[in-house]
Amino acid sequence: MSLLRNVGTIGSLTLVSRIAGMAREMIFARVLGANAVTDAWFQAFIIPNVFRRLFAEGAFSAAFVPMFSKRLHGADTPEQGLAEARSFSADVLSVLLPVLIALVALFEIVMPGVIWLLADKPVNPAGFDLAVDFARIMFPYIVLVSLVTLFTGMLNSVSRFAPGASFPIILNIVLIAALLTGEWFASTTGASVEQIAYGIAWAVTGAGMMQLAWLYYWVRTEGFEVKLRLPRITPEVKRLGIIALPAAIGGGAYQINTLVQLYFLNQLEDGSVSYMNYADRLNQLPLGIIGIALSTAILPTLSKFVGSDNKEGADRIQSDAIELAMLLTIPAAVALAICAEAFVTMIFQGGRFDLADAASTGQVLAALVLGLPAYVLVKVLVPNFYARADTRTPVVAAFISLGVFIGFNFALLDTYGVVGVAFASVIGAWINVTFLMIVLAIRGHYRVPPMLVLRIARQGLAAAAMGAALFYTADLLTPWYSAGLFARLAALLTLVGAAAIVYFGIAFAVGAIDRQRIAALTKRAN
Repeated sequence: MSLLRNVGTIGSLTLVSRIAGMAREMIFARVLGANAVTDAWFQAFIIPNVFRRLFAEGAFSAAFVPMFSKRLHGADTPEQGLAEARSFSADVLSVLLPVLIALVALFEIVMPGVIWLLADKPVNPAGFDLAVDFARIMFPYIVLVSLVTLFTGMLNSVSRFAPGASFPIILNIVLIAALLTGEWFASTTGASVEQIAYGIAWAVTGAGMMQLAWLYYWVRTEGFEVKLRLPRITPEVKRLGIIALPAAIGGGAYQINTLVQLYFLNQLEDGSVSYMNYADRLNQLPLGIIGIALSTAILPTLSKFVGSDNKEGADRIQSDAIELAMLLTIPAAVALAICAEAFVTMIFQGGRFDLADAASTGQVLAALVLGLPAYVLVKVLVPNFYARADTRTPVVAAFISLGVFIGFNFALLDTYGVVGVAFASVIGAWINVTFLMIVLAIRGHYRVPPMLVLRIARQGLAAAAMGAALFYTADLLTPWYSAGLFARLAALLTLVGAAAIVYFGIAFAVGAIDRQRIAALTKRAN
């Protein structure tokens, strides 16, 4: 399966998920707005997601996929490989599930302390109680989504990327249904914003159950059996833990970053957590479609080339991933920065989310997307270390980035508020990617070819021309941004269409797009 085809499969389904997520946030903003209740809800929602990314999607996935794939494909016969892979996954599940259940039980007890650590001081009792309740309702989601990640890793090992890339869509659909139901209750029975928020919190755990059922179906369809057995810490499970622990520590830096960000946001006025969440939703759209899709797609291929000492193949895959990432990310960052307030107004403004909220969120977005290329490059570079079973170096990079992030938060918070928090995140991301690039070059694992640098510079030139066109076009459409649905949609399509025409037209003209390389990406990998 070619890199571009794998990225296309993952990216297209991720695009559907992100669009559904965008629709969810649009409805969320209109139904609940940006206030103390939404701050409490988003804060509670972040906590289980921190652990999900730390234990499930981060460390566990990075360690499990290569080990499972090795057993599945490294045996003498397919039947033997399937048997070894089944046994390994059952052993992992027997240890993972009790650990997750114990973790959830612990956090259900200590959740008030967790929320207190993240809260503004002095603590607002009403917001504090809401955040504790919401977090306790949603925290069991990590058990369900961690099992989903286990099943996703098994499917990715046989190049079945679609089920794992599609399961987030279920969460978005369920939450949209909960929001619409809550709004209906509000209009018919006078339900309060707090009551609607409680219903949406319960919907998160319900969606996790549906996601697990979806992945379980596909795992069984591919012929894998899922058996529960008594916990057994076998040598292979122990090795999985040894490999995953440094990745968890490294991932922990990113997740500590999220919690530290939450702490600083809680020191600001009501709505700050919500402004950052809405801005990050737009920032995550290209990051999820491009960065996560590329990261997922290149890890198995990089592992194969590194395992066979094929440096030329590994370098080619890495360069292809960087080129494709920057081709799509640079224009996305420029467009979001220039049209930040316009996009936020068109997408989120309405109901309880007013024009002042849109302006504040737009300022945060304009700052946040300056780091978008760095966020994507980190996603693309880290698999080069994981393919070599090196989970330590990304740890070091992540903690350096975390230290920079904390330092700049203290420096910028009082002067720039929530925008300062966004700038601190951007600076930390660029420090991270710079460190990874330097280490890869020093170790001789990968150096950016001069032709790739030249092509990225040409992409930047095309993006600059696109940015100039958007700067003038955006002002002409201002009255449409807060008008009716069709006027907003027309304005959005006009901006996106103009950006695409200018960027790709100039990119082809100046040689920012290598047609032969793009054609090569569509061929089946050797």
